[in-house]
Amino acid sequence: MSQPFHFSDPKRARELADAIRILAPREPVKLVHVCGTHEIAITRNGLRRFLPESVRILEGPGCPVCVTPAADIETAIRMGEKGAIVCSFGDMLRVPGMDRSLESARSQGVDVRTVLSADEAIRIARELKPREVVFFAVGFETTAPMTAAVAVDNPPANLSILTSHKRIPPAMAALLDLPDTGIAGYLAPGHVSTILGTKGYETDLARHRIPVVVGGFEPLDVLYAVALLLRQIHDKTPRVENGYPRAVSEGGNPAALKLLDTVFETADAMWRGIGTIPASGLVLRPEFERLDARRRFGVEALEDEVEIRGCRCPDVLTARAVPSDCPLFATRCTPLSPVGPCMVGAEGACSIWFRYQGERPL
Repeated sequence: MSQPFHFSDPKRARELADAIRILAPREPVKLVHVCGTHEIAITRNGLRRFLPESVRILEGPGCPVCVTPAADIETAIRMGEKGAIVCSFGDMLRVPGMDRSLESARSQGVDVRTVLSADEAIRIARELKPREVVFFAVGFETTAPMTAAVAVDNPPANLSILTSHKRIPPAMAALLDLPDTGIAGYLAPGHVSTILGTKGYETDLARHRIPVVVGGFEPLDVLYAVALLLRQIHDKTPRVENGYPRAVSEGGNPAALKLLDTVFETADAMWRGIGTIPASGLVLRPEFERLDARRRFGVEALEDEVEIRGCRCPDVLTARAVPSDCPLFATRCTPLSPVGPCMVGAEGACSIWFRYQGERPL
């Protein structure tokens, strides 16, 4: 399994499928990934058909939009009600909040604007001085360095940041401590790993001694990573292994990591559908508190107690269910009328299954 990759290689696909079949244990084994892009690759390409019946792959908390607390959405809306322009990524607009979404708040007069990057929020702040502009910063280690770059680049005085950035490795560890998850190995996200490197997982997952393989997003990348995970399980040699060496190194991206450390410090954070995970959030350091939107607008911390009756997003986000297990999936809950956050955005598991027919072979 060490020869170079070609993105389209039927022979290689057959070899990997054979390796997976040989390495698969007789007893059921559950592998979990934490990346919406992985779920798209798996579902769109029908990769589950390559797996023996004993091997299942489920998505965990790999959608940053899905795990953003409803309380953070409500906080952003309240800042808008105080006169701020709220700048948000498009996927966030339709995510259900405590009792409203950013989109519904906009229909009621709150100035919510869709941006593709933090730079766009800066441009809006400069063009519309002295109006206050809040950048709603959502995402994992992949997008957090872009927010950090804005913070160190002398942003305009009327810009502030509502941080809801999350760290993936603590969430992976937290799932292993939950009852009934039964996770045998992790397919780690390639995007996040370009920043963290393989070393970025070792501290949080060391005590669990669980197989972890960083994987890319081409169909062969995914099959290769699954084969590596099953080999670790078969050989009982759990470790963090790099199955995506063309993009990921051991040490990650030093410049991005330095930016993160300069601007942010870790803190306990609420993950929607999971709860509070220690040291899983990124908050602005005291030297950057002038950019802290919560302090600037004096919005008190809100409790995140939203529960949607019948919605199984919490089980999907903790890899204890697949979207089709939810009674609302594709009936009451669709991309046009989402009930839970997992049906919103490109990386939500329910949205992906709705688009690509879930586990059915394509």
